[in-house]
Amino acid sequence: MRVLLTNDDGIDAIGLENLKLALQPLLTEEQCWVVAPHQQLSGCSHQVTTERPFRAESRGERTFAVEGSPADCVRVGLFKLAPSVDWVLSGINEGGNLGADVYLSGTVAAVREAAMRRIPAIAISQYRAGGKPIDWEQARRWTGHILMELMEQPLPAGAFWNVNLPHLPSGSPLPERVYCPLCTQPLPLDYAVETEGNSTEALWFRYQARYADRARDPQTDTDICFSGRIAITQVQLGAKTTEVVSPQLIRGSEP
Repeated sequence: MRVLLTNDDGIDAIGLENLKLALQPLLTEEQCWVVAPHQQLSGCSHQVTTERPFRAESRGERTFAVEGSPADCVRVGLFKLAPSVDWVLSGINEGGNLGADVYLSGTVAAVREAAMRRIPAIAISQYRAGGKPIDWEQARRWTGHILMELMEQPLPAGAFWNVNLPHLPSGSPLPERVYCPLCTQPLPLDYAVETEGNSTEALWFRYQARYADRARDPQTDTDICFSGRIAITQVQLGAKTTEVVSPQLIRGSEP
């Protein structure tokens, strides 16, 4: 099995490093390629580069920093840098990618690009509550369990997994895993409005809504993750957002 890793937080992000570490029990070093943006590009969605050339710099064996978006990374990875891979994994994102986030997220765009190419893929994000730090060792441990579970399951053509880890205290056991649909509620909106000097002709808008204040449909991915469980959604391109209509619970179990 050959796997391509990417993200939208940049090739030097700690989440990407921990995703690679989470794969160690499943793959050898020679089975893993890293093709990730050279800088942080969170929220870039499915932006791609077609009107100009862009560079990929080698950062070691099977590792490339790309001057492009996460979707660019998957495109050049699949076609030029790491052909014939069996899976594309994106993450571990520093912050949730829940519900409507899948349309904004570069993390999710990377696996959507893979799904378009009929390559099975998984996006993994770690929800961050407030300004609290992430326990990356814990996120890595949970991710290892999730990867073992999901990579054994066949995916329909044009589908991918979107996984969100909850923010729990360090030392927490593997949470319950729930297969659930995407939340359809929008992100909260709130803007501070400022004028330019004494003029009212030019206004500046600064987004200041809180992610945690978003509305959430019961038993959807946002509700599941915010309540301390792992939300797993199978997203199908051009069809229903999940094959599971009602949430399916899998209890945590780790040694």
